[in-house]
Amino acid sequence: MVVGVIKEIKNNEFRVGLTPGGAHVLAGEGITVLVEAGAGVGSGFSDAEYRAAGAEISKDKKGIFDRADIIVKVKEPLESEYELFHEGQILYTYLHLAPNPELANALLRKKVTGVAFETVQLAGGALPLLAPMSEVAGRMSVQVGANLLQKPCGGIGVLLGGVAGVASAKVVIVGGGTVGTNAAKMAMGLGADVTILDISLPRLRYLDDIFSGRLKTLVCNSYNVAQAVKDADLLVGAVLVPGKATPKIVTSDMVKTMKKGSVIVDVAIDQGGSIETIDHATTHDNPTYERFGVIHYSVANMPGAVPRTSTLALESATLPYLVSLATKGVSRALLEDEALLKGLNTAKGFMTCKNAADSLGFEYRDPHILAAEL
Repeated sequence: MVVGVIKEIKNNEFRVGLTPGGAHVLAGEGITVLVEAGAGVGSGFSDAEYRAAGAEISKDKKGIFDRADIIVKVKEPLESEYELFHEGQILYTYLHLAPNPELANALLRKKVTGVAFETVQLAGGALPLLAPMSEVAGRMSVQVGANLLQKPCGGIGVLLGGVAGVASAKVVIVGGGTVGTNAAKMAMGLGADVTILDISLPRLRYLDDIFSGRLKTLVCNSYNVAQAVKDADLLVGAVLVPGKATPKIVTSDMVKTMKKGSVIVDVAIDQGGSIETIDHATTHDNPTYERFGVIHYSVANMPGAVPRTSTLALESATLPYLVSLATKGVSRALLEDEALLKGLNTAKGFMTCKNAADSLGFEYRDPHILAAEL
């Protein structure tokens, strides 16, 4: 089995799919590891470190694709990479196919076995490979938002925590999952007045409990969202439906009621976005735009800005599944682990993630059946 590690080419994406430590683990299992030259530099890992760990370094990206049984990435492939894949190759990365029909079609046409980090799901509903980056993005959303609220950045000119005699800024978080919880931790740590909305009462009770009642909680319905958004200085979109295009929870009319110079950070943009006025992803080079006087931030690879932290956190979750795929073979690894099987999004030219297939209007096939044929 050969594992290929490719340098990311998305705008300002400095993460890498495998560290030298991960390469050492795979090499110890008898797995050949090919690393594209410079792939780890953005995260602080030199080619020399990969060589010392037992990996081969190559400047020939196409050659790596040609030799590798498994391609490990962080972000979804871009158009220039589509033709590099070959039939039956395993792609192990974040895919976010629901809002990206072009990528989905390319993977189906090439008959790539696409295992998506974001849809690997444990029996209780937890998303173990999405959670580390959700933690990072949730915390970054408040860090970014606090900066954008400053007047030189175009914001209204408020400090999240206020000062003595001056009220704290109002932070509204739509979605109480991992992103929302981590955003709340950061915002409350900075002294903001924080409200979080979620459709799950048990989740709201849990959040109320862990924050000892200091966090305001609201059931997520159109009325409550409209009222909360109107008063928000910083609005964080943190909605997720695994594998599916994100529903638009905050409408354009709601955004129009926000104060001029307020800020929206939509962490859900890589699944299409949860705010109606967030209609496209931005980049770290050009991260914001203004709509109705409100600053919109919709960078789809937020954790890429803190690559050292992000890469180490991500690999701690992804490596055990990668070892399983590489040592057992894809069919056995998938069929022996229902959580990993849920990560199978494409196989043998068909969609195997129902939520993604439904969002795209593509034909869906049972992953159990196709996994047995791989």
